[in-house]
Amino acid sequence: MDERQEVELHGDEEIIEVIDLNSAEPEPEDLADELEDVDFEDSANQVDDEGWETEDEMEAEEEQDDSELTFSKHTGSVFCVSLDPATNSLAVTGGEDDKAYVWRVSDGEVLLECAGHKDSVTCATFSHDSALVASGDMSGLIKVWKVETKEEIWSFEVGDLEWLEWHPCAPVLLAGTNDGNVWMWKIPSGDCKTFQSSACQATCGKILPDGKRAVVGYDDGTVRVWDLKQGKAIHTIKGHQGALTCLAANKDGSLVLTGSVDGCSKLVNTTTGKVLAAFSADGAQTRVPNDEGETNSVESVGFCNILPLVAVAYLDGTLAVFDLTTQALRHRCHHEAGLVQLLWEESSSVVSTCSLDGALRLWDARTGSMISEYRGHAAEILSFTINRDASLAVTASGDNQSKVFCLQRPDR
Repeated sequence: MDERQEVELHGDEEIIEVIDLNSAEPEPEDLADELEDVDFEDSANQVDDEGWETEDEMEAEEEQDDSELTFSKHTGSVFCVSLDPATNSLAVTGGEDDKAYVWRVSDGEVLLECAGHKDSVTCATFSHDSALVASGDMSGLIKVWKVETKEEIWSFEVGDLEWLEWHPCAPVLLAGTNDGNVWMWKIPSGDCKTFQSSACQATCGKILPDGKRAVVGYDDGTVRVWDLKQGKAIHTIKGHQGALTCLAANKDGSLVLTGSVDGCSKLVNTTTGKVLAAFSADGAQTRVPNDEGETNSVESVGFCNILPLVAVAYLDGTLAVFDLTTQALRHRCHHEAGLVQLLWEESSSVVSTCSLDGALRLWDARTGSMISEYRGHAAEILSFTINRDASLAVTASGDNQSKVFCLQRPDR
């Protein structure tokens, strides 16, 4: 028998191949050449495969990547990301590999590797002038690096770290810890002040825009407004039935929005310490934990800068937009997976979300409709940030990657 006989009949007839099974196995290159000659689109006697996806289609779905750049230096989950405030051209990411990296968002080039940590780096952020970068790990080791010279200029060890934040206009660093303390240091001198409270976690914190006060949320459901110069608590606000998870301040710092595991978000006047309103996605004023102790935890909150709107992101995948004037629920935006974080654009009514399904989404808060969706991560997005003109977003994910997405909108 010949090594191969091939008869090709046109019209309604089939392609017939006779292959010698005893002959040597063809090389992959030969098979590729032969497959190029086969007409897959000739469907005279084609089997109906409607409803089936080809491998190419399935791979395309799995491999959809809308990002412009992928940063892959981390060897574990990437927990945090922030952009340098001066130019928005540098990102810093921290990860499960006990490292933080400072890199250029344009090409992914590493400018500084922040090494020497003893645990996962969960906090990494630039100072107000982008000259310094601070990295903090779960064990409480905090390091500060000079970006220009790539040198470590300061380090300090506290209890288990919950959050880390730079002062908005000075080389001053604040940190909240598992033992309830809030620390404040001048960098690089290391001059230190501590703000002590009850022995429960200082779970979240924010320095107000005036630079003179800080708002801190605690595991016992309380919120404290601290005078940074005097080191005293100006107000202690009670009301949440569970630990604080997040908080945000409006542009002038007169209002703070808090979120808790109790599923409720509260609006607080920072001058008087009074709770002005309470929001929940189901319209109730408060939510009591169920028999299993579970509630729809608030994961992220934020103020719109141009309209009297606030947004609240919930663990069940709900993004709720509330009207500050009427305290009414304006929109409920549904996600298939739990939300991790939300961010408002600085000068528009667009609010962005990242979720456990690995997607980044942009929403129009005026209408409650989704503007766009960006995919590319193979695991949940754990953190993201957006540049000043809202033209790009940088994400951190459990797939060990950070990605840069160009945010395209019809009105741009």
